[in-house]
Amino acid sequence: MRKTYELIVPCHFGLEAVLKKEIVDLGYEISQVEDGRVTFTGDDEAVCRANVFLRTGERVLLKAGSFRAESFEELFQNTKAIPWEEFIPRDGKFWVAKASSIKSKLFSPSDIQRIMKKAMVERMKRAYKAEVFPENGSSYPLRVFLYKDQVTIGIDTSGESLHKRGYRTLASKAPITETLAAALILLTPWRKDRILVDPFCGSGTFPIEAAMMAANMAPGMNRSFLAEDWKNLIPRKCWYEAMDEAGELVDGQAQADIQGYDIDGSIVKAARANAQAAGVDHMIHFQERPVSALSHPKKYGFLITNPPYGERLEEKEHLPGLYREFGERFMALDAWSAYVITAYEDAEKYIGRKADKNRKIYNGMMKTYFYQFLGPKPPARNRERGPEPWKGD
Repeated sequence: MRKTYELIVPCHFGLEAVLKKEIVDLGYEISQVEDGRVTFTGDDEAVCRANVFLRTGERVLLKAGSFRAESFEELFQNTKAIPWEEFIPRDGKFWVAKASSIKSKLFSPSDIQRIMKKAMVERMKRAYKAEVFPENGSSYPLRVFLYKDQVTIGIDTSGESLHKRGYRTLASKAPITETLAAALILLTPWRKDRILVDPFCGSGTFPIEAAMMAANMAPGMNRSFLAEDWKNLIPRKCWYEAMDEAGELVDGQAQADIQGYDIDGSIVKAARANAQAAGVDHMIHFQERPVSALSHPKKYGFLITNPPYGERLEEKEHLPGLYREFGERFMALDAWSAYVITAYEDAEKYIGRKADKNRKIYNGMMKTYFYQFLGPKPPARNRERGPEPWKGD
């Protein structure tokens, strides 16, 4: 009988509901939704499938335990009580890679990391009847969250963050991550039979993620994961099966009208190279073009974009003109919708229209807004049945 685990998937603050829907669509049961992470139950196969298929999660953590700790002594004893020998082999390399603490009495990450490592060693000494551990085998990095004195410990199965799909070798100055781009697209009713244009495409993340969705390409198809080396926990066969499943689901015949424009020719070149690396370059038209030249003859398209928001003072001066220009070009399009993520507080003012919906999303520590300007739906005869659009929280 297969062992079941609790699996924790961190995500961007404000996008938990999108990730939750993804996990449910994969066939798993949610056990908890918190700020910035979703927990679900699954077996060793679920570890592999979640890593390969989830578009909006940052990594997949295997939950080792949780407990309350208000003192370092409690932290030490409770960490030591976890059966680490069930997760980590004798030659395993183990360390607390990251500790974060919010509203808790224990708040020094370096002290938390040091004490937990010491407690793990004490437990392993007893379990393996050994004094020294070579730590020259597979890696088992831990991620620890403290919230209101509740400690949650996860072992990282992903390695590099899941936003690293393996296709983005070249990035623009302020790139949007692949996981965030995918989540924002999933928040819109866009489907592959509708036009999608990103007039500030940078290194191409929005168009590439949309094309991968249109072709039903799993985001983790072209990369490896840390837990592939965990022969004690996850049979290699599970990884092969997850990759085979992903390969079988790809629609090689998929077609879409997806376009990306940027004023910087070298960035457009990088976007093309990234799309080629992702295997979707045939589905996207990239072009060097300023936002003032934004136009499209067809109706009912989507603008999904991350315009500049002036991180440097000298850039800020140009923002009113840039957003005004974007607003004018958007209004000139026939029956289109626009979805704009930006940290620029005056975006609506200069776009010239109040957003129909506005969602606050944290991009790292930066507060951004996802402005949603909704256009009319096309008549039913123009719409093929595609995947169900997002219905909201």
